[in-house]
Amino acid sequence: MKKFYRPLLFFVLAIFLVACHQHDEVKPTTVSLIDSNLARVFTASDLRLYVGFSGLNVSTSSLKYDVNLYKVTYNTTLKGQKVTGSGLVALPKTNEAVGIISFQHGTITSHAEAPSMQSTSSLEVILYSALASPGFIAVVPDYLGFGSSVSIVHPYYVKDATSTVVLDLLKAAKELAILKNVNFNGKLFLAGYSEGGYATMAAHRAIEQNGLEGFTLIASFPASGGYNVKGMQEYFFGLTTYDEPFYLAYVAVAYQNYYDWPAPLSNLFQQPYARIVPGLFDGAKNGSQINAFLTDSVTHLVTPNLLAHINTDNQYQYIVEAFKENSLLDWKPTIKMYLYHGDADTTVPYQNSVDTYNQLIANGASADILTLTPLNGKTHATGVQPYIEDIIPKILSME
Repeated sequence: MKKFYRPLLFFVLAIFLVACHQHDEVKPTTVSLIDSNLARVFTASDLRLYVGFSGLNVSTSSLKYDVNLYKVTYNTTLKGQKVTGSGLVALPKTNEAVGIISFQHGTITSHAEAPSMQSTSSLEVILYSALASPGFIAVVPDYLGFGSSVSIVHPYYVKDATSTVVLDLLKAAKELAILKNVNFNGKLFLAGYSEGGYATMAAHRAIEQNGLEGFTLIASFPASGGYNVKGMQEYFFGLTTYDEPFYLAYVAVAYQNYYDWPAPLSNLFQQPYARIVPGLFDGAKNGSQINAFLTDSVTHLVTPNLLAHINTDNQYQYIVEAFKENSLLDWKPTIKMYLYHGDADTTVPYQNSVDTYNQLIANGASADILTLTPLNGKTHATGVQPYIEDIIPKILSME
């Protein structure tokens, strides 16, 4: 019997070792990432073709890797409560170690505009995916209120709520990269335009103040954001007309919901606008459609007392405090931050970036760390293209 026992023992031992080896290869448990779905595969040649026809004056020679685009959901929080966020993560097909670019999009109001809800054939989604082709993990958050979180009122220009969803998606993207065997080298770049510029600066600030384990922020590129929220209010109130009144209404609805303001919107807006504003942000309308229900006359939209006495009447102190709290003026960057803004922008005025730059310099930021690049003659709409064209080679030179 002994001559049969030894081979049997070896066989059992071999099965045990194989089982242990298989156990060792079990994919790691994710903490931030909830789910991921492969939405589309882009070849590098297709991305070169799309970018070439996009009108962007950028070299397509750096687009060298095929890209897998995923729609993801992830764990995040709002006012301390766990919620589910969503967005896009594009992974390059390469064995090389790669960094992450997180791009924060501009203001949207309709659910269909969220990155994860758009068609993968849309130029916007294609360009997001193209960010991964040079050898980056590209990350694009929907923001709360969109995608998987449509039941939430979007916390528009709320500093902490904005930075949290950006950073939590970065953690989820890192986990997805591990699951898909993409080697993340730890380098992080942040970029974004308009509200995305604000989100980019808020995320940069949060990383410098609180850290982000496993990530090294190399540089950020915020563009055309209303970083000084109180300054934006003062700009609006100094105008006779404003052609994007939905921005004012958006902030009011977001802040009233986020801060549980007990005062009605009639304290802020005249009728019939106070009555109809909450229903306008139902996720079915874009900004232009909301504007059609409002007036471009600031004096007809905002109550006369608020216009005249916002800084002196104590009944408005809660508004002023919220605007100041969410202004990104109380810190100094020590990691490279490149500000951009069109100097002909009347939607989010160029002066807001000038004031923000000057305040951060006054706080002790070095001019070697912080720069402001004016986009000469560009408006809010026309500044996007030259911004993108300028930052791409900068980021590639730092990878």
